[in-house]
Amino acid sequence: MDLVRHLRYFVVVAEELHFGNAAIRLGMAQPPLSQRIKRLETELGTRLFDRSARQVRLTEAGRLLLGEAREIVARVDRLKELARTGEGTVLKVGVPPDLAAAVIAELVAAFREDNPEVRLAPVELWTAEQVAALADGTIDAGLVRHPITAAGLGFGPALVQVPGVLLAEQDPLARFREVHLADLAGRDLLMPPEDGLLAETLAECRRRGFVPAQLHHGVGLGLVLAGAAVSFGAPAQVPGLAWRPLLGSPLAWRVSTAWRAETPMIAQFAAAAVRTLKGRAGMSDEGSAPARRVSGRPGFLS
Repeated sequence: MDLVRHLRYFVVVAEELHFGNAAIRLGMAQPPLSQRIKRLETELGTRLFDRSARQVRLTEAGRLLLGEAREIVARVDRLKELARTGEGTVLKVGVPPDLAAAVIAELVAAFREDNPEVRLAPVELWTAEQVAALADGTIDAGLVRHPITAAGLGFGPALVQVPGVLLAEQDPLARFREVHLADLAGRDLLMPPEDGLLAETLAECRRRGFVPAQLHHGVGLGLVLAGAAVSFGAPAQVPGLAWRPLLGSPLAWRVSTAWRAETPMIAQFAAAAVRTLKGRAGMSDEGSAPARRVSGRPGFLS
């Protein structure tokens, strides 16, 4: 058992005194969180919480452990920070797995311009995974999709991407300059496994007459190239693939930086991310004119 990780979970539950809220804060489902707390109780040989249908309370043993657990977690974080300092300062940041390589390279370069002594270390994680990684200190900051229901996080400015539809070149809809969401009715849809964004996108699709026959999760476009599904994203210069804007720009995907504790270094990363995503990925400030369309790898950021 990873004792430090389980102590982190314990601290969050002790602070929330509500397993559902703690699970949201940690970016995980409630049943696995309850199981890990029970495993910690089994390992320690004592109950840490009194649970009832109405409330969760710390036991006396739980109250005694809380201060020690916070100190242990803080010391482990400090040891990690010291180890990083010994090797040169490293800033670990989460990025979506479908973030284009060119965008990552430009983001790293933009950050290094102002922080030549710091090494930016991107880690590919979906938003829910980033929320959990921020909670346990695995990463220092991230690039996340909204909406997010997680307490204890700070966010940078929200940027918006207006996606179009990706189709096979032989698809009859590729003959048109623009496509209405309702025109996609009955087709399969390929989407990244992002719970908040996925639910929001599907709700807007249903509202405008598109209910996918089947939903596929992933970032590879093999199904789209084969004409077996459509996807949403930025223009893509891929042989056999066509991109068309959606009539009325019905979809608007929001992204921002996120962190548990803001530091000057994280603030500089957030600023570099905004510059890069606006300049290289065609995103715009929330509430401003729609993002310009850019070419590159399909997906969330291209």
